[in-house]
Amino acid sequence: MKILSPRVLRALERFNAAHPWDHNAHYHRWILRQLPRRFNRALDVGSGSGDLARLLARRAATVEAVDSDPVISAQAQKLTPAALPVTFTVADAVAEFPAGSYDVITCVATIHHLPFAQALSCFRRHLAPGGTLVVVGLSRAQTPVDHLLGVVAIPANAAMGWLKNKGRPSPRPVSMTALTRSADMTFDDIVRETRNVLPGARLRRRLFWRYTLVWNHP
Repeated sequence: MKILSPRVLRALERFNAAHPWDHNAHYHRWILRQLPRRFNRALDVGSGSGDLARLLARRAATVEAVDSDPVISAQAQKLTPAALPVTFTVADAVAEFPAGSYDVITCVATIHHLPFAQALSCFRRHLAPGGTLVVVGLSRAQTPVDHLLGVVAIPANAAMGWLKNKGRPSPRPVSMTALTRSADMTFDDIVRETRNVLPGARLRRRLFWRYTLVWNHP
């Protein structure tokens, strides 16, 4: 289902390249609202440049930040004040899942790179009773609702880029330079598989080509 012509899409790509902003960081404040004011151990899976891990560290006793990219993990470590209780580790988020249990697990724009059900099962095993899992993910557009949200997001995306860059062209942020693989699963696929692994999880389609998943361990 094509909504826009290739010419319009190319024009939007040029505008977004000149006025970039981080779609994932847009949801960080929303993520924090799903979490307790204070908690002990937190795990951020796919931590990237470490922005979310640093925010979590202002509430947590300790934060484990895991990413498979050694270059971006090293950059994240350099950007993190020594006073913050964050440990950055280069590892495969499923095959080398950090040991122990966590009161909070977050995963932003990463789970579509992983075997989905297996990743959710890992999260469930390592989430402490009473803990909270928050996922912000990408899905493949399929339904009319998906495509409508995509159309609405296009002018909203341009407006946000213009406002965040104050109307001036800006270099692309470090956190957006990594290559991102397109999502294979539709939102309906994600809902179905999530219900099998995490009964009671709350999922919602979101703007800017994202969905959210929140699950509280009983």
